Amino acid sequence: MHSKHAPTDIDALRHDALQHLELGAVTTDYSADRKAVIERLNQALATELVCVLRYRRHHFMARGIHARGVATEFLVHSNEEQGHADLLAARIVQLGGEPDFDPDTLTRRSHAQYIAGSSLRDMIREDLVSERVAIHSYRELVRYLGADDPTTSDLIKTILAVEEQHANELADYLEDFPHSA
Repeated sequence: MHSKHAPTDIDALRHDALQHLELGAVTTDYSADRKAVIERLNQALATELVCVLRYRRHHFMARGIHARGVATEFLVHSNEEQGHADLLAARIVQLGGEPDFDPDTLTRRSHAQYIAGSSLRDMIREDLVSERVAIHSYRELVRYLGADDPTTSDLIKTILAVEEQHANELADYLEDFPHSA
């Protein structure tokens, strides 16, 4: 029996490390439900990919006197969401799963919707709604993971911080944006 502060015996560590080498980074002390974590990460991956596509469309479709700066921000957000998708896909593989990029089921698995928006203001609004959905989903995932998977939890917290930044930027755009545009 190990006390809370005593280091694990080195022989026991080596023995545990030799078990299930095919699992790579997932060691015997991994206490989360890997299957459930992978499923949730694939939902997050789908959410990020839908956001990539929506932001990318908004970048190209932004029109009007206020469009240039906002369109540039849409492209920046799209690229950051793609980076999040890549991080999530890599983590899914580390956990022994397969990232699901199937376009036929993407929107069903995503927490965010793909709503094109007919005006620049609508586009900003839809992107803000999706960021808020992602923020809620990521906070929920962090709570679900607890201390059972600190690596995934830290990854999600990093992504969450960027999503919060996106939401604040979009809220600022929306606040200063004329209702008629």
